[in-house]
Amino acid sequence: MKRAWSSFAAGVISLAMVVPGALSAQALADPTRPPGGDTPGATDEGAAAVSRLQSVLIAPGRRIAVIDGRAVALGGTIGDARVVRITETEVELKRGTESEILRLLAGTEKKLVRSRGSGVREAGGAKR
Repeated sequence: MKRAWSSFAAGVISLAMVVPGALSAQALADPTRPPGGDTPGATDEGAAAVSRLQSVLIAPGRRIAVIDGRAVALGGTIGDARVVRITETEVELKRGTESEILRLLAGTEKKLVRSRGSGVREAGGAKR
């Protein structure tokens, strides 16, 4: 009987240690989620929605852009806009006759610098 009681007590203690950890794990935020990505697609009714380009995937036969947390293929739609062009750094959206360009790294530009040796190098050092 003493052995059964100690096994039961060990089980209860183990359970008491595991349950709080499992419950608190539900409250953790995803550290890989982009800033402001807690409520995708949620905007104020009166405010104009500003789309944000987060990633692009370009492979033979397919082009995909991640806009506001949603993967959209070339020719697909996001809201009332159609994706008409996907490049390595930007996506063009069309809404009727209006066009909008989303840039992957808004505010940054690729610069070419001359090296002392031959050839032109990109700012990151890759020879071109």
